[in-house]
Amino acid sequence: MSVFNRRQVIGTGITCAAGALLTSSSSSAAPAQQSKPVAPARGGRIRQSVSRWCYEKIPLDEFCKDAAAMGLKGIDLLQPKDYEVPARYGLVCTMGYAGGGEIVKGLNRTENHAEIEAGLRKYVPLAAKAGVPNVITFSGLRDGISDEEGARNTIAGLRRLRPLMEDHGVILCMELLNSKLDHPGYMCDHTEWGARVLEEVGSNNIKLLYDIYHMQIMEGDLIANIRAHGKWIGHYHTGGVPGRHELDETQEVYWPAVMRAIASTNFSGYVAHEFVPTGDPLTSLRKAVEVCDV
Repeated sequence: MSVFNRRQVIGTGITCAAGALLTSSSSSAAPAQQSKPVAPARGGRIRQSVSRWCYEKIPLDEFCKDAAAMGLKGIDLLQPKDYEVPARYGLVCTMGYAGGGEIVKGLNRTENHAEIEAGLRKYVPLAAKAGVPNVITFSGLRDGISDEEGARNTIAGLRRLRPLMEDHGVILCMELLNSKLDHPGYMCDHTEWGARVLEEVGSNNIKLLYDIYHMQIMEGDLIANIRAHGKWIGHYHTGGVPGRHELDETQEVYWPAVMRAIASTNFSGYVAHEFVPTGDPLTSLRKAVEVCDV
């Protein structure tokens, strides 16, 4: 799956997910708990995870086993039917899809609110039951509306969802994406806009998903923005710039400094690797884990 369509999975596998999850204990041949591999000791200041879509060719159970062996804490961006799979290997689903809208159809338009709420009401209880701490949502595209109008609409939509998220103890994360290169017209494309919206909502269960790859492209000032708005950031994604590939010497972000900045905000959530490997995928992932272990 390319970097441009990784979230097209939002609508493709979710319709039968609730039934699959509720019957998983009877239909799955896998044991409830697999033996957890012995992971290397990590610094512990950053709890690292990894996005599933970047490694989709590896069967999920096998991938979970490999991730646990590296010292990762979870798997990101799973559909409801797979929420419980990481637990077999001592991991968690750190971010789930839960019917929370789409990149092109999000909270900045009031006509989308009812559909988004219905999706979240269906899947957030399942996320809570499976111990999924975060689920994802999006602002949507500008497409002719101003940032101010979009902010008002998004605030109204999030306030509508606030009781649901607080009642179930799950955090709804609105993703920051760049509109310069990958997602033209996307509204939540600056940290300040997202933080202003969340300040108006005022809930510890409504946060931002700060994608470092996207924000480096869109606005830079990563460390300054992380420190200024860390209160409203519930989750992070990584990815090398340019190209969204490995976190290595070919790209421009100095990851140890960014990780130390995240740790300095007393962040207790997860940093999920979301880059597309160009070499051996597990070797690339293992190196990224080591780079971000501060």
